[in-house]
Amino acid sequence: MPIDLVPFPPGEDDIIFVIEADEVIRSALHFILADQSETHSFASLDLALAQARDVRPCLVLLGIDTLKDDGERAVAGIASRLPGVKIMIVANSADEPLALKALEWGAHNVMGKPISFDSVHRRVDGLLRRQKASAAMLGLLPPSAAW
Repeated sequence: MPIDLVPFPPGEDDIIFVIEADEVIRSALHFILADQSETHSFASLDLALAQARDVRPCLVLLGIDTLKDDGERAVAGIASRLPGVKIMIVANSADEPLALKALEWGAHNVMGKPISFDSVHRRVDGLLRRQKASAAMLGLLPPSAAW
């Protein structure tokens, strides 16, 4: 049985902010996400929060470098100025200590590098709950047909 890994099309409110100081990483994330979501990229948190007056994101991808000076204040600032937004930290690895600390501060997930189309879409779709349900998950197949 073939496996369909294509996510559902994004909803009308799927707006993603990419906040990353590294221009190469920021551009790559924007390119990967722009085909399925309205994506806005920023080099700093201040620029993103200024844009958030006009456009309200449902997800913020936050580069780990943004957390180095005062990470707790950065995460808390996003959460208070954008209630209900999901925050995903983009780190060098998923178990980087500062990224794990950000989870304690209120971030929702961590995405480690290297990034790829599949890894970014899998993480974003998972956090936004945009996966297709398989026939086995829906109970349309008998238990003997499931793995």
